Amino acid sequence: MKWTSTISPLIKEVELRKSPVMIRVNKFDEKAAKEFQDQMALAHNTGQKVIPVIIDSYGGQVYSLMAMISAIKHSELPVATIVEGKAMSCGAVLTTFGEDGMRFADPDATIMIHDVSSGGWGKIEELKADVKEADRLDEKIYTMMARNCGKKDDYFKKKVFSKKHADWFMDATEAKKHGIVNHLRVPKFNIAVNVDIDFE
Repeated sequence: MKWTSTISPLIKEVELRKSPVMIRVNKFDEKAAKEFQDQMALAHNTGQKVIPVIIDSYGGQVYSLMAMISAIKHSELPVATIVEGKAMSCGAVLTTFGEDGMRFADPDATIMIHDVSSGGWGKIEELKADVKEADRLDEKIYTMMARNCGKKDDYFKKKVFSKKHADWFMDATEAKKHGIVNHLRVPKFNIAVNVDIDFE
């Protein structure tokens, strides 16, 4: 993924005071979520028209994923999601939050979906609460994914259930079939620098 610039040959020197923002997502933890939110906010001050989010991740913490999703939902700019390598678990979910028509995957990328995992421990009642919360998150995440992909609310939930809740691995072509991505390629982004000259 590279930015290329288009600058008039008549301009000898141009300083980009606010470079465009590309967000890379490899992890889903509190630190990564905070960095994601900061980068999303920064992108709104650069003049760019779209925010590319490049995903290459095994997944991570669901609550950190939800924080990233919240940042996308409140964005005034469209977000393009690009899968390079892998988008597993939280990564697959985040991919679907790219603007419809702006979700990309390298043809050789791998996408994986599965149920929310719970690492709870403690008393029986605490474990029951953990399971209940995992079920709630499952329902919420599968529903959001389905709606993002133009499917019925229970589409992905039923698919995972039919696979006996095992990890569901798919290549980019299959991911496109299910509406997770729209294009089997990594896009090229261009930067156009416009310079206004005033005469006094």
